[in-house]
Amino acid sequence: MSDSESGPKQVDSPDYHSENHTAAQTCGWTANALRGEGRCYKNVWYGIESHRCIQMTPVVKCNERCVFCWRDHRGHAYELDDVEWDDPEAVADASIDLQKKLLSGFGGNDEVPRERFEEAMEPRHVAISLDGEPTLYPYLPELLEAFHERDITTFLVSNGTNPDVLRECDPTQLYVSVDAPERHTFDQVVKAVEDDAWERLLETMDVLREKEETRTVLRTTLVDGENMHHPDWYAGFYQQADPDFIELKAYMHVGHSQGRLDRSSMPDHEDVVAFAEDVREYMPEFDELKGVPPSRVALLAKTEDTWVPKLKKDSDFWARDPVTGD
Repeated sequence: MSDSESGPKQVDSPDYHSENHTAAQTCGWTANALRGEGRCYKNVWYGIESHRCIQMTPVVKCNERCVFCWRDHRGHAYELDDVEWDDPEAVADASIDLQKKLLSGFGGNDEVPRERFEEAMEPRHVAISLDGEPTLYPYLPELLEAFHERDITTFLVSNGTNPDVLRECDPTQLYVSVDAPERHTFDQVVKAVEDDAWERLLETMDVLREKEETRTVLRTTLVDGENMHHPDWYAGFYQQADPDFIELKAYMHVGHSQGRLDRSSMPDHEDVVAFAEDVREYMPEFDELKGVPPSRVALLAKTEDTWVPKLKKDSDFWARDPVTGD
């Protein structure tokens, strides 16, 4: 199915392409890395090569209406009943093809070294994070395996409302959003469509605790005046999942979120780090705190757990063991 025939598109832009229900968009950090103008914090902390990273989603629909989301919530509301789902192999191939099309123009850019461009044409990482809630795609575990079979590592970002699906998923790294320390703030900030979303998120914490072959991360988007309170409650919530890392990142005042929040809702990097310090007081096992100011993000880590799981692949790429960097 072509772009024009596909379902709702969230972005009308030359750096956003879709094929049926699969969508990909050029990440700003991918473009920067190609030009040698900086690197994503995922490179700083986790060793991901930004210029070889696909940012995609297998489904645009979402079951939450977060006030800080930069997408248009109207594009999340279409029905799934009539979707003709592509199989995981087709989604993986479409993601790679879309990425190559998106980056093809960089081949003629004098600021991009030829070798770096050719590397970008052979992606080695996928961030399933572009839009929507990926656990709504019915073949998500198989999609992860399809990427792994192509020697591509996977970062899966989820809102944690489908614990049964996440239990079956084994990405390289599993992100789950925890954007409130208790139910009242959750209802005000996340605005989930399903009434039992909070209870499902709690169950997902148990799912993360059980993960052995997957690196786990809890991620909180901090919105000043909305959810930057009770660091002790956040700590208690985080500890239920026993994650390998915790990321606290500032809300960014961009896109459609500008119609829901004021610019003053975007905390400074110093505010993010200060809140991370407050959380760490209640979690002494997390003895590392690092920050990346351009991204307004702070990382809490256990020194002994800064690892990438060995996924028993033959490639040297899979044998790498990057740890938190400077």
